[in-house]
Amino acid sequence: MKNIITAFVKAKKSFGPALKCKTNPAFRSKYADLAACLEAVDEALLDNGIAMIQETFEDSTGVTVETVFMHESGESIRCGKLHVPASKQDPQGYGSALSYARRYSLMSSCGIAAEDDDGAASSHPKPANKGLSESIIADHITAINDSRNGKELKDAYAKAEEAAANDSKALERFIQAFNTKKAKALASSNASQA
Repeated sequence: MKNIITAFVKAKKSFGPALKCKTNPAFRSKYADLAACLEAVDEALLDNGIAMIQETFEDSTGVTVETVFMHESGESIRCGKLHVPASKQDPQGYGSALSYARRYSLMSSCGIAAEDDDGAASSHPKPANKGLSESIIADHITAINDSRNGKELKDAYAKAEEAAANDSKALERFIQAFNTKKAKALASSNASQA
């Protein structure tokens, strides 16, 4: 297990946040969908020789998923099965349960924060506010842009996201700033390796 553990620790240092980019109209809340969860970890895993698969198991009441990390050395880590009952016994019910199970199995296995999602935690709406002032938004974007490494970038984004809890327009600007900074850092890293 030495190779995969070493590689996983290196990969974890580069995991990004699972950005809340989808809206659940039933609760009027944002959540990180499966694509956002995969985007937060997939590149870092692959850069460190780790492939991630999610196995499904036969289940008569819902879906059962297990996240498995496989290292190029042949070592692997199995992260335990997660069962999610289907809300309806039809393809849509099973599809929703599968997406939910894959998201939460992945976030749990990678140790990335489970954010407020499309479940019961959102059933208590937060009080509305007037939104962030332009100066506060600018301060958070500056902190994101001025970050010097992955940890600083994640910390700056996390603070910005927390500040924008009830301001979807500010959150969109923070997500854009995060993605731009991440792309620039990746381009700079690739250029220095060339």
